[in-house]
Amino acid sequence: MTVRVRFAPSPTGMFHVGGARSALQNWIFAKQQGGVFVLRVEDTDAARNKPEWTEGILSALEWIGIARGSYEGPYFQSAYAGEHRAAARRLHDAGRAYYCDCTREAVQARTGSQYQGYDGFCRDRGLPPGAGRALRFRTPDEGATVVVDLIRGEPTFENKLIEDFVIARGDGSPVFLLANVVDDMTMGITHVIRAEEHLPNTPKQQLLWDALGVKPPIWAHVPVVVNEKRQKLSKRRDKVALEAYRDEGYLAAAMRNYLMLLGWAPSGDREIVPWSVIEEEFRLTEVNPSPAFFDEKKLRAFNGEYIRALPVDEFVAACQPWLTGTGTIAPPPWQPAEFDAAAFAAVAPLAQTRIAVLSEIVPNVDFLFLADPLIDEAAWAKAMKEGAAELLDAAVAGYTALESWDAESLKATLEAVGAQRGLKLGKAQAPVRVAVTGRTVGLPLFESLEVLGRERTLARLRAARLRLV
Repeated sequence: MTVRVRFAPSPTGMFHVGGARSALQNWIFAKQQGGVFVLRVEDTDAARNKPEWTEGILSALEWIGIARGSYEGPYFQSAYAGEHRAAARRLHDAGRAYYCDCTREAVQARTGSQYQGYDGFCRDRGLPPGAGRALRFRTPDEGATVVVDLIRGEPTFENKLIEDFVIARGDGSPVFLLANVVDDMTMGITHVIRAEEHLPNTPKQQLLWDALGVKPPIWAHVPVVVNEKRQKLSKRRDKVALEAYRDEGYLAAAMRNYLMLLGWAPSGDREIVPWSVIEEEFRLTEVNPSPAFFDEKKLRAFNGEYIRALPVDEFVAACQPWLTGTGTIAPPPWQPAEFDAAAFAAVAPLAQTRIAVLSEIVPNVDFLFLADPLIDEAAWAKAMKEGAAELLDAAVAGYTALESWDAESLKATLEAVGAQRGLKLGKAQAPVRVAVTGRTVGLPLFESLEVLGRERTLARLRAARLRLV
């Protein structure tokens, strides 16, 4: 038997990080088993689906390493509407489903509760199909449905507690439960690896598999992903869009590594490991069923480690979208003609050790490419205190007299200027840093001044001094 897994997102919004994790788990499992990864786009919600969301799914998958052309599909659920309706007819003809004209209000009036569920009123009425009549599956009165789950063992559901659920709406269109089952049957899916939130639907879907005469797949329900309050990640409340992390400057390798740790861990006391190790060691049966905390701070730290591990030339290349404003990235505050590739290459090794996401490269190096620095007024107020004007005068004088414009000489000069005023270097360099870069923190100051050059450095120091008059 060839293992066939599927990833079945809906194109109704940005690509959820939880979905990305499920896709990776399916992808690795299929690869380990010599099987097939199927992409099925569940696009039957016509009111919410947009072509750009589908393209976003394909693009996001490619970014995390599931390249177009390396999987089967994409298939579109809407193309299988005929098979869905045919399955619904088969179930009705076999007596496994019946038509029901009960409204929600009528059911609540009979049961006296809005929580009790459907009471089986139409089971034996023998209603024919008609407008406004939903098709309900006839759940067995006795026995239990056992779900074989690679992560959760064998959850057992008493059939008498499962209401006769709707499989087709009053207009004849099948609901998700049936469409999902029929699609998996049609595509020969052998293993369904999906989020824990689908577990309550699983006994219903397994009953449908049995009623349609096909052996159900092996299930694996991976843990729900939660925020710091242990609430399920929500698009309305949390930062969940994979594209947002990509556009902020998270590396695909770091994101892949981190997502795979949501509910699972590689061997040994380690978390940051090569993808090849994850592909080799990952086991569905070792996934922890408990909720998995998506810790953005930890992800950020991961990303910083991955950035620092890049060869410098790869780091330079990775920064280009933010430096040049290409693609969907917001443009930098300088004009294209102002960007100096050689200057950036000179400071790249310094910047690489100081940023956690690639977008942070812009505020770290903007002083190199702007005619005037972007002054942070809070930083200015903090640095330009009593004595700053005199210190800037002395720095201008010392730097003007320098024969060699290099970091070591620049540092020694400012140390001497500070010592004459009873200041340690850290205090002495604060006004100079803000005057030249506009900020109190950033790249190493003296290496930055070396790259900026004598003329521009002196011009900025003099401009800052005039502002203090």
